[in-house]
Amino acid sequence: MISLLDQAADDPDVLAIKQTLYRTSVGSKLIASLQRAAESSKQVTVLVELTARFDEERNIKWARALEEAGAHVIYGVRGYKTHAKICLIVKRTPQGFRRYVHLGTGNYNERTARVYTDFGLMTSSSAIAQDAAAFFNALTGYSDPPRLKKLVMAPTDLRRRFLKLIDRERRRAEAGQPAEIIAKMNSLTDEEIIRALYAASQRGVRIRLNVRGICALRPGIAHVSETIDVVSIVDRFLEHSRVYYFLNGGEEQVYLASADWMSRNLDRRVELMFPVEHSPHKVVVLNALRAMFRDNVKARVLGSDGVYTRVSPAGTDPICRVQVMLQEEARRRTAQAIDRAGVTFRPVRTE
Repeated sequence: MISLLDQAADDPDVLAIKQTLYRTSVGSKLIASLQRAAESSKQVTVLVELTARFDEERNIKWARALEEAGAHVIYGVRGYKTHAKICLIVKRTPQGFRRYVHLGTGNYNERTARVYTDFGLMTSSSAIAQDAAAFFNALTGYSDPPRLKKLVMAPTDLRRRFLKLIDRERRRAEAGQPAEIIAKMNSLTDEEIIRALYAASQRGVRIRLNVRGICALRPGIAHVSETIDVVSIVDRFLEHSRVYYFLNGGEEQVYLASADWMSRNLDRRVELMFPVEHSPHKVVVLNALRAMFRDNVKARVLGSDGVYTRVSPAGTDPICRVQVMLQEEARRRTAQAIDRAGVTFRPVRTE
């Protein structure tokens, strides 16, 4: 992301950059790129969330610096924290204007990116780009809350969409079809979502939840949540990504989001959920998601009594520490990409 904005700031064919900023790091290169872009007369619009907890003073400082550089700075949406992670770049090409969109589950913060696990999606999909433009138009006051085609926005529609997706799996299970939900998040506390998950479980939907922090749902209760498993993983890197999977009768749907299943995210914040539709990308996300439930080194399983139990390898079971496994997989993919590109750069190992 840093490299992308750095190139966009210096590209004479880039006409506009629009970005949300919730948390930024000290000496942020990303901020420097946005400043440089604004100073070169590109249209730069940045929504800075001034009420991001613990980062208020820093965000005010960056907002003023961006304004001085000529950027259009928006100080959030009244009554709501803007927690969505999105960047839109508009570029002039020989074929006409083209829009590039980055969406993420984590903050645009170089420092925490080294210790948090997150997912991001880069796309030039016209449908997502249209939604991104509509999203920024709404936040800047140029339009009412938009009717989005691909993205799902809180507080306008995200709660309703989650409940609809959960209920669809419940109805499939009632019809005798395989039904499954897998989700990964920081915390699960929303009562309406929990009731919907209980109702789905009572109809036989298999539900696996990876919840790093607070979980108000109780799994494994007879006639209530027998088909629900909850795992928490606390390891070297802070698990921060939000992933939502629905079997959908075999036509699998995978979503990434900035939002947890918490009332504050669904009702009192501006959030975005976005689909992962490209099959190879789905495989990458699902492999990581399912691996969370194989960890037998750093995983803890939540019992029906509300007590977490540390998981240990049983008998001759191979040891699986999911963060180490995914880190090695990322290194392997990076090496393959470098070889295909024919470049000499090699990533610096972090250990």
